[in-house]
Amino acid sequence: MIYSIDGTPLQGITGGYGGDRRVEYIIPEEAREQGVHEFVIESSCNGMFGVPMTGDTIDPPDQNRYFSLASADLVVPNMQAWGLLWDFQTLRELVDTLPGNTPLQNKALTVANEIMNVFNKGDPTAISRARKLAEEVFGEGWEQKGAAIYDEGPKKVNVWGIGHCHIDTAWLWPYRVTQQKVARSWSTQVDLMDRYPEHRFSCSSAQQYKWLEQLYPPLFDRVKEKVLDGRFHPIGGSWVENDSNMPSGEALVRQFLFGQRYFESRFGKRCETAWLPDSFGLTGALPQLIRGAGMNYFFTQKLSWNNINVFPHSTFNWVGIDGTQVLCHMTPVDTYTAQATVGDVNKGLTNHKNLESSDRSLLVFGNGDGGGGPLAKMLENLRRIRAVTNTHRELPPVNMGHSVEEFFEVIEKESKEGKVLPNWRGELYLEFHRGTYTSHGSIKKGNRHSEILLRDVEQIATLASLCKNKKQDYVYPKETIDNSWEKVLLNQFHDVLPGSAIGMVYDDAEVLYAEVKKDGEALLEEAFGILFPNSVPLTMSTRTKSLSGSCKIVAYNTTFFPRWDIIKIPLHKAGSSLKSQIMQASDDGREGYAIMHCANGAGPGELKNPSNALHAHLKPVSVYTNGSDHFVLRNGCVQLTISKGRISSLVDVKLNRELIPEGQTGGLVIFQDRPNYWDAWDVEIHHLETAQPLEFSNVSVVSQGPLRAAVRAQVRYGQSTISITISLDATTATVKENSRSLFNFDATVDWHQRHEFLKFELPLNIHSDNATYETQFGHVQRPTHKNTTWDIAKFEVCGHKYADLSEFGYGVAILSESKYGFSCQGNILRISLLRSATAPDAEQDQGEHRFSWAVLPHEGHFLESDVPVAGYLYNSPLRVRCLPAGTHDQLMTLKSPFVVEGARNVFLETVKRGEDDSFDESVNLDDKDATTTVVLRLYEAYGGHAQANLTISSHLPVLKAYTTNLLEDFDEELYILRSLDAEDGSGSQLSLSFRGFEVKTVKLILGTLPPDASQKKVLVSSFKCITPFLAS
Repeated sequence: MIYSIDGTPLQGITGGYGGDRRVEYIIPEEAREQGVHEFVIESSCNGMFGVPMTGDTIDPPDQNRYFSLASADLVVPNMQAWGLLWDFQTLRELVDTLPGNTPLQNKALTVANEIMNVFNKGDPTAISRARKLAEEVFGEGWEQKGAAIYDEGPKKVNVWGIGHCHIDTAWLWPYRVTQQKVARSWSTQVDLMDRYPEHRFSCSSAQQYKWLEQLYPPLFDRVKEKVLDGRFHPIGGSWVENDSNMPSGEALVRQFLFGQRYFESRFGKRCETAWLPDSFGLTGALPQLIRGAGMNYFFTQKLSWNNINVFPHSTFNWVGIDGTQVLCHMTPVDTYTAQATVGDVNKGLTNHKNLESSDRSLLVFGNGDGGGGPLAKMLENLRRIRAVTNTHRELPPVNMGHSVEEFFEVIEKESKEGKVLPNWRGELYLEFHRGTYTSHGSIKKGNRHSEILLRDVEQIATLASLCKNKKQDYVYPKETIDNSWEKVLLNQFHDVLPGSAIGMVYDDAEVLYAEVKKDGEALLEEAFGILFPNSVPLTMSTRTKSLSGSCKIVAYNTTFFPRWDIIKIPLHKAGSSLKSQIMQASDDGREGYAIMHCANGAGPGELKNPSNALHAHLKPVSVYTNGSDHFVLRNGCVQLTISKGRISSLVDVKLNRELIPEGQTGGLVIFQDRPNYWDAWDVEIHHLETAQPLEFSNVSVVSQGPLRAAVRAQVRYGQSTISITISLDATTATVKENSRSLFNFDATVDWHQRHEFLKFELPLNIHSDNATYETQFGHVQRPTHKNTTWDIAKFEVCGHKYADLSEFGYGVAILSESKYGFSCQGNILRISLLRSATAPDAEQDQGEHRFSWAVLPHEGHFLESDVPVAGYLYNSPLRVRCLPAGTHDQLMTLKSPFVVEGARNVFLETVKRGEDDSFDESVNLDDKDATTTVVLRLYEAYGGHAQANLTISSHLPVLKAYTTNLLEDFDEELYILRSLDAEDGSGSQLSLSFRGFEVKTVKLILGTLPPDASQKKVLVSSFKCITPFLAS
């Protein structure tokens, strides 16, 4: 990087002799006149793509690699000679690209040959003669026209050029190096804009702008000036160019919320185009979220990397799982780092997949991944190409000086708002990089657990900030929550969360997750101190005093589903009253098991005292063994048998149905995992031919029942040791009638394999052409067969909290608390557990891991089942607290603030304070000058319509309610039905209608209700205003 002596970045430089070489720094005119120019050069000890050990880019870094300064020259360039070089390069590209029987190709060849004849390196005048010859192709006097060359020629232009600099926020380098890359690349582009008026530059990722603002303020000001001038274009509207497979639905919302709010706050406008050119597949939930974030357009291109099928469209309507569509362009140039060659421009038309409905394409050019952006030679080449097409028709014309939004607006108009374009429904599945759902398991776990933690923090902190009995100094901790979200969103970058970066990146990512956990737990404690004063969390290290005497154990259920749970209590510290609620003790007597019942969602639960009524509700469990190689876990609804080291039987006891086909077994299985090239990224289809079942050994009973029965088993394979505890509880997975109990698998793995893939599989006596996997705000079905190449390609897929195989009347699901890779081939349902790639991180996944999964049989097809609820509960542990004596009455005042009724398929996902509230002081609902809002996010989870009633507790006085977009802009006002009987605690009620998989955001405005508010009954409508009427 070249700096002024006051530290302002002036321009990036790149050494070497590749296509990204950029070593020219132009001394300013005023410095030439003064005869003195002082500047500072910062040199980094890495190449554009880090410091790989060998010449292979994705090899792990070599920390002992050295670089040296090869040259530093003060020169006066012969610009006419440079011009001839660029002339000749364009002529050569014309010759190489165009068919040999075209006049333009022959003319370019003839002129290039004549230039070679005329050129004489000892005769400087030969340069001007050679350049004059080039005008026979480019047109007389073309160069003097400069940027005005784009004003001539055809009015309709097929190829639109936009400068771009794809900078991976981390990949073969850590975050801190990206901060430097941003400054080097963007300062260079600002300089190019001053020399080439037609140059427009687009760049995404609010995080990168924020880094620039924090670390390089003068350069940020220069960038901002160009943004406001309309030449530097923020795009994407997201915090980073995130992975879109594994982040939760709410995390994707926050990517857009944080990104759009940043762009609007700094530049006065939001982005209109979502931009994910390099993400490894795109969830079908995105179109709805893109539109909800105020954008109508979407650009991508990664599906051009498919290794089995060619994606059939270039410009199309992408229709999401809920039916929302967004105008999508997948550039026919097949890259976001085009070099602006004749071949690139020509490919924009010749490789377009649906010319019958659109013949426009976007040329996204500039060195990327490692940064850099467009070079002067690229802009020079495009001027020459345009000059050629102003008089010739063999090549599609290219234009410059426009934005990505203008490109989409033209397509939108020409296609009659997409009516003549083809539609693609559902996910954009990338037939490549399937191993990224599993690589770097600790990062996947950090992501899932951080998302859940922040969901809980926001909900509890919201309630604490509105609690009437709160301390006067409690304020919703918006800044700390936002800082935590930014860390999580950063780690969702599309080379970090997928596990495809170097080890240094994961050292940094683990630190960020640890900070989120520390801050999140501290925020929870502070908020619980308001809701449950003087309480402490229940852990195995909870101090004795907290558990003695007449203390009370309660749990806060952060989900909006009622639930029954079994919790552990340290017995050696418990008082007699607490011990009386213990229904099972461990063999060593150190801990006991008790039943926790949360009758409602988002509220407290209490321990249940042993009674006949309670026993009648439970499904007492037991474990049988022959003492060596045969173990049976059983309760009144399900049974699992381990025989000779494998799961040999899974039975629905109620229906007397065996779920594992005769002669087949389930359990752990290992596969050889040697990708063709992209090691951390890919798993190839041929790995499925190498399955090696692993057998449990040293199986022993560790818990006898009646609340929990469990066996512990070991697996030794290669250099690795796997310890698994398989347990069955006396509670069912959910409170749904006929819900079954789940079998939980807790694994501790000391993993030291290389290029091997660990999975868990269950062969099932179930036949279905499709399996169902959770995706963001819904689910997606994928084939279990190999009818077509499109079916074959989906041999490894992404899922969130569950994967399910169902037929009419029955199904089995695998639940996950931190894993994302699944597959279902025929009747074999699998969850992917660990990989062991060696590039770009030589030590990927080596060492200890702790994770869990569960097997849930269920009566009825998936759509009739409780699998989505079970997956939700499985990922949402209770927050268990010890209340000191004398504080029991406060439980009576804690009521569930929100209840969704009338539609079991509608889930309430998020409760938070509104983005535009003031967080300078605690809430005072009597202050009419202050705005206090609560934002709720709900979604339909099963894929069907719903009419849900949202009941809001009376302790939250709602003045008005609105639906909003994801950015919390008001959409429509909702009409509130207020209860005439305030004593029932129901407060207000809203009626909400949903289509399948619809995400709905509701903003409640709180305040002191007028005296007669409870005497009015307002008819509910989410569509039209209906006149209020007095209750009779």
